[in-house]
Amino acid sequence: MSSNRKEIAKKFTYSIYKLTLWIAAYIIISALINGYVFKLLAEHNLNVSSYSSYINIPLAILFGYLIVASLSDVIYWNLRFKYDHSAAAGARNAIKIIGIGAILASIAGGVAGGTAGVALGGFLGLVVGYASQQVLGQAISGLFLLIIRPFKIGDKVNIVGEDGEVLDIGVMFILLKKSDNTLVYIPNNSVISQKIYKKEIASS
Repeated sequence: MSSNRKEIAKKFTYSIYKLTLWIAAYIIISALINGYVFKLLAEHNLNVSSYSSYINIPLAILFGYLIVASLSDVIYWNLRFKYDHSAAAGARNAIKIIGIGAILASIAGGVAGGTAGVALGGFLGLVVGYASQQVLGQAISGLFLLIIRPFKIGDKVNIVGEDGEVLDIGVMFILLKKSDNTLVYIPNNSVISQKIYKKEIASS
């Protein structure tokens, strides 16, 4: 195994440990607060159960974000065994966006409770989904482009009517340099749905 793969394997293992740690920490801390601290306060005639949401919600947001971030790191380092940084980073960003949206929708539903909670959680899920639609769509499109590789950096292409040399293939945009040195940033999701013309360089 090369030194680079060894480093990736090391970071992949570390990211799994970190994910496991955050999940265990959330379960333990939540159990201690809800099962022990509140009970102890109740024995001293301090009924704080009605205020539990003010503790549990920030706790869920904090650990929810840490767990989602750690999960996205696990996916990133797992993909790095086969793909380069750009492709793996695209998947990591997509997981973060989906995970954070799911956390917010779930918490909103839990706060409202019952049928109203389901409706509110669903509504906020739609809002978050709509707000992140373009960003997530571009990230996923960028991931597909990096995996499929219809062109690479340095190729002369025509994309969505723009002629130029590919300078960069990012998670959100493709950067082209036109013949007049103008730089063009093309959204990835617009490339997926269009024809791509790749110009062959004539051999001398």
